Amino acid sequence: MNKATAKVVEKKYLVPFIIITSLFALWGFANDITNPMVAAFKTVMEISTAKAALVQFAFYGGYATMAIPAALFVQKFSYKKGILLGLALYATGALLFWPAAQYEVFGFFLVSLYILTFGLAFLETTANPFILSLGAEETSTRRLNLAQAFNPLGSLLGMYVASRVVLASLASDKHTDAAGNLVDFSTLDEATKAIDRAHDLMIIRNPYVILGLVVIVMFVVILVTKMPDTGHQNQIHPWQSIKRLVANKIYGHGVIAQIAYVAAQIMCWTFIIQYAGQLGIDKATAQMYNIVAMGIFLGSRFISTMIMKYVNSRKLLMFFAIGAMISLGGAILINGMAGLYCLVATSAFMSLMFPTIYGIALEGIGQDATLGAAGLVMAIVGGALMPPIQGTIIDMGTVFGHPAENVSFILPFISFIVIAHFGYRAYKANQA
Repeated sequence: MNKATAKVVEKKYLVPFIIITSLFALWGFANDITNPMVAAFKTVMEISTAKAALVQFAFYGGYATMAIPAALFVQKFSYKKGILLGLALYATGALLFWPAAQYEVFGFFLVSLYILTFGLAFLETTANPFILSLGAEETSTRRLNLAQAFNPLGSLLGMYVASRVVLASLASDKHTDAAGNLVDFSTLDEATKAIDRAHDLMIIRNPYVILGLVVIVMFVVILVTKMPDTGHQNQIHPWQSIKRLVANKIYGHGVIAQIAYVAAQIMCWTFIIQYAGQLGIDKATAQMYNIVAMGIFLGSRFISTMIMKYVNSRKLLMFFAIGAMISLGGAILINGMAGLYCLVATSAFMSLMFPTIYGIALEGIGQDATLGAAGLVMAIVGGALMPPIQGTIIDMGTVFGHPAENVSFILPFISFIVIAHFGYRAYKANQA
């Protein structure tokens, strides 16, 4: 353990910190192998962009459904039991991709993702406040940023698998005419489409099934590992906690900011493929731009965690939100590769947002941390609601003569305005 880590993680908590931090990478993989599936399902299942975006509605809707039950479970039992139940649900949802591919029903995939994210809701509701509890409160936000820095490692692997294992292997994207030009899947005869659909759904299925098996391994590791009981409070009445949280203005604004952030992140990463597609870039290559964006995100998260030692986290959040608005403005207004580069660059500014909003919102709420964490995890519902709306805009083709792909990014631009306002309000409250 180096000196920098020792300052934010006490030695007695090091092993639990390392094990729980590995879970951040595990749900990062699930998040970012799923984002490109919107484009894959759109082609393979022959559905609209808006309907394909129901992948995100199911994925992030599971968070909203299960966050409060997860918090109540942890309050009654323990962080460890909450994590174990989360891993069990995660593995179940992932393994359900096997029968979903066999039946070739889009709705079955949505149900599988919905159950999978029941597990992720338990993990995030549990792991985030658990990390915050493993040491002094004054270093809690930095500690969470450090743990969250490993989330993009899983995300990068998920993106790579999506690009090189899934999207690059889809038969539905590889048909050409006599002149060598790509042929749209929907124009093929029914027999060919049936063969391709069966093949492609198995390609989509396989990473999730393997992921389910990995999750089972992690379940066993945590089951046999002793974890400190730093969290559950049987004596806390949920309704009293909720009333205190509602009265806490910074917490309430934090929930709104988190809804805005998750919506912005999912929109920027899900529809980068469509943005690149209108420039003539194929899905697998477009996903490589997503991987570059995630690499920038990862590097920036480590850098911003170090900067946070010298700059107030609230002020830094505001500055990064303004930076995201500027880069995303370029993606909206500039047609061509320069606009795509601006969209990729936005990830540098998103890097610190989730854990910093989370840490600021939960700071000082003490015994209400578990239910407070649930509210912030429920805020992930922003990732369920906004992508279908953005997909509907993209389906328009053009908006006032401008490419709909560009115009659609007005939605995450508005989200960053909300985040900048939260950073400003939190900074002012902190200085008062």
